[in-house]
Parts: sequence; structure tokens; C-alpha cells
Amino acid sequence: MFHAADIGTGIAQGAYMSRLLTHNRDSSASPEEMIHRLLAASHAERFSPSLGITDFEAGLEQECSLRRIERVFVEAERAAVAPLVERVPTDAPGFVQWFESLKLTGPGQNDALFPWLAQHASHEQMCWFLQQELAGEAGFEDLVALTQVKLPAQAKLELARNYWDEMGQGKESGMHGPMLAALADALHLNTSGHTVWQSLALGNLMVALATARHYAYQSVGALGVIELTAPGRSELVNAGLKRLGIGGAARRYYALHATLDVRHSQAWNREALFPLIEANPEVAPLIAEGALLRLRAGERCFDRYRYELWSRDQSNAGA
Repeated sequence: MFHAADIGTGIAQGAYMSRLLTHNRDSSASPEEMIHRLLAASHAERFSPSLGITDFEAGLEQECSLRRIERVFVEAERAAVAPLVERVPTDAPGFVQWFESLKLTGPGQNDALFPWLAQHASHEQMCWFLQQELAGEAGFEDLVALTQVKLPAQAKLELARNYWDEMGQGKESGMHGPMLAALADALHLNTSGHTVWQSLALGNLMVALATARHYAYQSVGALGVIELTAPGRSELVNAGLKRLGIGGAARRYYALHATLDVRHSQAWNREALFPLIEANPEVAPLIAEGALLRLRAGERCFDRYRYELWSRDQSNAGA
């Protein structure tokens, strides 16, 4: 994660950001938290359709300042995973084998949080966890759509097929985003409640990678590793929801992703990663980097979730 000095450098480059941070300063919030709350709010506004803009120049100044801060954040994250990328294979078969191994060995994998959610979490604890997850959800289908722009044909087609599945293959009842919203409605989740900054940082990272074409290959890796690693976690969350008596319709999002993403991952690796690297081995470290960035951001979330949930649950003392 970036440090206060890094943030200061970025702020100095944007007068708008300096004014905004001064106005919104919270003595209890860390610099990381303030920045990620601002970025998350900016992304929400930036990607929502509007009827126009009242002050284009002010909006442009705001966006430039926020994008500078966003870059400081992403570049610091890249530097942190750089040692892990150095020995990544750059031949297509070797890379895909390395990539698939992340399911077992990548940052945050096999985290104790998820068996606990399946077996022990109370209704209140599960709702808190889901509230955080929803806050960090940047809209997988939108990220895929942004990432596929101008990619080579074979990879572009695979991302298109993935997008079409996310969109319910043209049927509103099958769209994945509304399934998650239905779960939130069924559990009466307070989606406007407090969100830990690590969850916001995860969403901010995914948006940053998908919206900057110089991070396009990192976005391909980050999205692909979600498909690779999500099924096991989804299965355990679904088991926890079922244990708590949540009906199948509400659980549909997690039940579906426990199985569908296995097929998605296999196709992504075969139809997107393999041909991209076979055509240009130089993209392999970038794709690997994106996968590690996403896993590391998830690991930060899991650490914070366990701290928040288990510090109030004495039965897990020393777990």
C-alpha cells in the first residue's frame, strides 16, 4: 500500500485534491482510508449516466487530480508484487500452468475466514461480511466490457462470451448483478453503512486497471484470477447462507458462482491468456502482475474482515 509521503506527492500535483482532503479531513481516518473513500465516490459518480455537466473545467480538474492519486496507488501496489513477477514463465503453456497454481498458492488463498463463514458465522456476522463484499464489487460485467476494448480477436471473443454470461445471455432474470442485489434485499443489508477501506481499495484497484489502457493486460490477469479463485469461496459462503436458513433464490448468486466460474476460468485461460502470451510473451509479466495485485488486495480484505469479525467473537480467540 502507498505511504503518506506518496500521497503527499500526488496531492501536490492537484490543487483540487488538496482542497478536497482539507475539507473532508477526519482525524480518525488514515490517509489510505481518506484516499480510497474519495476514489470510490469519484468512481461511482464518474460511471453513472448523467444529463450533463455544469462545470466542465472544474470536473476535469477534479478527475485529473483523482487520477494522479489513483496512479500513485496502483504503482505502489505494482512495486510491492514486483519480486513475485520476476520468475513468471513467459511461454504460454508454462504461464498458464503458473497462473492456475495461484488457486492453491496465491495470496489470500485457503483463508480461514471462509470455512468459518460456512460453519460458524451468525446471521449478523454474515450480513456484515456481505455488506463489505458488495461495497468492493465494481461490477464484473462492466470491468470485462472496459477491458476488452481493442484486444486481439480471440481474447476479445472470450471476454465477450464471459460478458454475455454475466448479462444472463440476454435475460434480465439471469443477470448476475441483480442476483447480488436480490441477496442484499433479502437480507436487508445496509449497503450505505460503514465500509472498511480495504474493501473500497479492492474496488478502486479493479476500476483503475480496467479504465487505463496502459493497465489493460493487468486487468486481464486480475479478472481471470477472480474466475479462477472465486468458486471455492463462493461455495463456502453459499454453505453458510444455507446453514442460516437463507432461501435458494436469495443464495443464487453464490450458488451459481460456485460452479459456473470453474468453466469461465478454464475458457479464460485457454482462449484469452494462452493466445495473448503466445502472440506476445512480453505481456506475461503484466498479466501475472494483475493477478497478484487482485489477490493481494483480496488478502488485505480477508485480514481486515477476520479482525473485525473475530475480535467480537471470543470463540475464535487465538484462531
